Amino acid sequence: MSKIINAFKDKKAFIAFLTAGDPDIETTKECIIAMEEAGADLIEIGIPFSDPIAEGIVIQGANIRALKNHTNLNNVFQMIKDLNSKLTVPIILLTYINPVMNFGYEEFFKTSEKSGISGVIIPDLPYEEKEEIISPAEKYGVDIISLIAPTSNERIKKIAKDAKGFVYVVSSMGVTGVRKEITTDVDSMVQLVKETTKTPVAIGFGINTTEQAKHFSEIADGVIVGSAIVKIIEKYGKNSPEYVYNYVKEMKDSIKD
Repeated sequence: MSKIINAFKDKKAFIAFLTAGDPDIETTKECIIAMEEAGADLIEIGIPFSDPIAEGIVIQGANIRALKNHTNLNNVFQMIKDLNSKLTVPIILLTYINPVMNFGYEEFFKTSEKSGISGVIIPDLPYEEKEEIISPAEKYGVDIISLIAPTSNERIKKIAKDAKGFVYVVSSMGVTGVRKEITTDVDSMVQLVKETTKTPVAIGFGINTTEQAKHFSEIADGVIVGSAIVKIIEKYGKNSPEYVYNYVKEMKDSIKD
């Protein structure tokens, strides 16, 4: 059983996201430790990129701040290595295909394994074009996390059938960001995935309140929260770890069975 799948075992999983290097690498480290201490079951780390097409204005801002600090893939790999002895939860990277391609597929997944990374999410990699990275990912034991959007329609079962780690169900059309209300028929999407695979299902995009987290955790195996955490980091900067801890703990407590 992969480390990611194991994180969903016998509980509802809370997946917390932040952007590496925002406001700096040391604060990112402290926030990651705070997330685990607060109860996060998996931690998703965004690699700063100049054209994060899946992200809304909040995470775009985090990318800009991190890039101004010269944060890059090598910085992030080293940061995660430094944290290995302090963390027990799986670490997942969110990146785009261009940085992976430039780093070299083989070298990227080899370094991911050495750094202690369990999975990678690549939003701009179409399902039909992922074959070229599957081989090196599997070679080094890194799960490629599949995304299923409201527009996936008849492709949902095809994508779910090959899913590794967990299936990331996108709750809303458009980019990431806090939403007051999520009106997509997520229930039907999750049901279709669960009819196809035993791989856990987590819902993300827009979730930011305890009420939303509780509701979607009753539908799926876990929930993903990103923009709300990034907003806290934007507001409090170097002082954010304490506030991130409090928020993650509140959200995790809301989804406990």
